[in-house]
Amino acid sequence: MGRLDGKVAIVTGGGSGFGAGISKAFAAEGAKVLVGDINQAGGEATVATNPSSLAFHKMDVTKSADWKATVSACIEKFGRCDILVNNAGWSYTNKPTTDVTEEEFERTFDINVKGVYLGCNAWIQQAIDRKEGGVIINIASVGATRPRPGLVWYNASKGAIWNATKGLAAEYGPHQIRVVSICPLVTATGLFSAFTGMEDTPENRTKFTSNVPMGRIGEVDDVTNACVFMASKEAGFITGVNLEVDGGRCI
Repeated sequence: MGRLDGKVAIVTGGGSGFGAGISKAFAAEGAKVLVGDINQAGGEATVATNPSSLAFHKMDVTKSADWKATVSACIEKFGRCDILVNNAGWSYTNKPTTDVTEEEFERTFDINVKGVYLGCNAWIQQAIDRKEGGVIINIASVGATRPRPGLVWYNASKGAIWNATKGLAAEYGPHQIRVVSICPLVTATGLFSAFTGMEDTPENRTKFTSNVPMGRIGEVDDVTNACVFMASKEAGFITGVNLEVDGGRCI
């Protein structure tokens, strides 16, 4: 028996990184997953790992019409949708805040905040109508609670999600809809330089992890394991939580 047997999920940004890992982990635990991504090749590669449980739907999280089509496609294919994972995200490279362009600022908030707003709007009503509850998992960042220089507006976008998670949990708890966020540390997904502003060298990793009590950067599995737990009935009385998966970095 899988921990997510009989459940159906939408995972955005499922073509790479956390999204691919979450999609595969959910499927391994018995869920059916609609993998949403603007990157068709990446999404299809994720689906190819478990085609009996995963399906791809091309979408742009910043487009309301795409969200409506995605939720409809999920219900049409799998009959329901119990779980929404708002994972798709974007960031500019770590740099002085006054060097961030208006285009970079807008793209950051369009994907990281508007994408979650549109996703929740498209998904919530069908969960209310089913009268069986559901789960929204938002992928935020440790930057939401412990921001660092050079990523001010990225951190602010994730702080918005941190706050919205609590508001959504309070508003939709009476419908048995749980809302949580996962706040990962930098992980080994090729983005070390972009997020830290340092070259990805053994020396710089050591410098970075010297401030992490558990002494390492994150792994994709750290995040996927947290998501599986939060989506499962084991977390059935947990909502409004912003879970830091960071080896103690935010202490």
